[in-house]
Amino acid sequence: MADIVIINPRFDISFWGLEHCMPLFGKRANLPVACLALLAALTPDHHDVTLIDENVEDIDFDRLGRADMVCLTGMSIQGRRLIEILEEVKSRGVMAVVGGPMATVEPEVLEGLADIIFVGEADETWPQFLSEWERGCHKSRYEQQQKTDVTKLPLPRIDLLKTNRYMFGSLQISRGCPFTCEFCDIIVTFGRRPRLKASEQVLAELDAFHHAGLGIVFVVDDNLIGNKKAIKPVLRDIIRWQQERAYPLTLFTEASLDLAEDEELMELMGRANFQNVFIGIETPNEESLRETKKHQNVRPNAGTLLERVHRVQQRGIDVWCGMIVGFDHDDPSIFDVMPRFLAETRISAALIGMLHAIPTTPLYDRLKKEGRLSDDEVSDKIGTNVIPLGMSRDELRDGFIQVMQRCYRADAYFQRLDAQFIDEKFKFTMHQLPYWASHRWAWAKRSFLNYCRFLVVTTRLLRLVADQALRSRYRQQLLRVLRIRWREPHILFVYALKVATHYHYAAITRALAQVGDGSGVLPDAGRSFSRVKRRARVQAAA
Repeated sequence: MADIVIINPRFDISFWGLEHCMPLFGKRANLPVACLALLAALTPDHHDVTLIDENVEDIDFDRLGRADMVCLTGMSIQGRRLIEILEEVKSRGVMAVVGGPMATVEPEVLEGLADIIFVGEADETWPQFLSEWERGCHKSRYEQQQKTDVTKLPLPRIDLLKTNRYMFGSLQISRGCPFTCEFCDIIVTFGRRPRLKASEQVLAELDAFHHAGLGIVFVVDDNLIGNKKAIKPVLRDIIRWQQERAYPLTLFTEASLDLAEDEELMELMGRANFQNVFIGIETPNEESLRETKKHQNVRPNAGTLLERVHRVQQRGIDVWCGMIVGFDHDDPSIFDVMPRFLAETRISAALIGMLHAIPTTPLYDRLKKEGRLSDDEVSDKIGTNVIPLGMSRDELRDGFIQVMQRCYRADAYFQRLDAQFIDEKFKFTMHQLPYWASHRWAWAKRSFLNYCRFLVVTTRLLRLVADQALRSRYRQQLLRVLRIRWREPHILFVYALKVATHYHYAAITRALAQVGDGSGVLPDAGRSFSRVKRRARVQAAA
């Protein structure tokens, strides 16, 4: 029997992490990376497994010193901390094993620090390594040759996670994406043929999160609708599961913009209680979309970007989005165009970043050939390794900061939020279903709980936010939505959550402002969209 410790290093503060507003929710982190629980499930039962997520608990290095092996998973954005932990583990003479996104795209960085490196998916190579380790014949590098058959994956060991410390759960239904976006490493790692779990697996995981007391689950697929035909029966089964239990879980996910072209799919997602979808819009500049091979966003006869976003919203699904500045077809005018575009789309939460070239991607290969990749020192200073064409690197950094400041000023943010929830009277699909007419007691209970949740979040906001001007603005916004939509407690609660997340965005923007005036270092919120976005992704690697 081996004493195995599997660690996810802490993330630096980022836009996606919501670190500044976690205390308002009484949590330590937004969600666990899904690979921790999956790796534990893939480990044979005769081994002892301990999961440590440094984002919700400190590492006891003396405890690591007693382990037979310490395994780390992490993304490039976690690289600095991952290497620190590796060095400490090695100094104690413990076998160090590393896998995950960073090991997959930058394995050379970890050579000499790790005893064993896993590249790519490890659903098969992880058990193989453990078997070979027991026999004393393990290798120093494992790279799975075939893509995993996800229908054979076991139920993740959610019971080993400290679920009470997270805001959301994280669940994976599919891997892979059919599209060819130049900057994205997903097709390099997971391939272009989406692979889906069976409905029975998905429902078992929903049961596990429900029993663990997590009421919100992020379906971390890079593109849930990569295979539209295959996902529809899964969604129908999720609808049945939700209705049998009076809709205990709120879901959100990532999907491509062609969601707006499939009425049936939007209806199914809404009825399954997918309340939010993160869409990679990337830019309102169509030439930049074509440049980066984001062809699904510029399809003829599908409607404009604006029309398609509004179509999804009108079907009762709230839209978040990812936006990027620094494409070859971008010039400084993009810094004025983007805030206007977001205002017109009524998207309050937009993850904005500078284009970053991830190793192994087509973008990285192209820019390397063109001599347009900056060294690490310049990358850290500017926030991206891309040397832009339409502006200088300093103009790109300063323009990005300007966009963030304009989009997350309180006036701009709440204008977008109120345009959606006050002016348009946005309603989620689930709350409009005929289902509730025959489940009045469940509706009454849900409504009461949402009133209570609204009160709790509002109280914490007005008590814990130290900035008097922000606190006053939050009070004003909360009173306004209460006055106008007081009969809809679910809307009140969601609105309060969005007010609370602004507190985080405002803190990120203040940090960026310090960079602009020369008194600070660019936080990870601005270093690259691609790297930050990937923190929620699943890699089935150690």
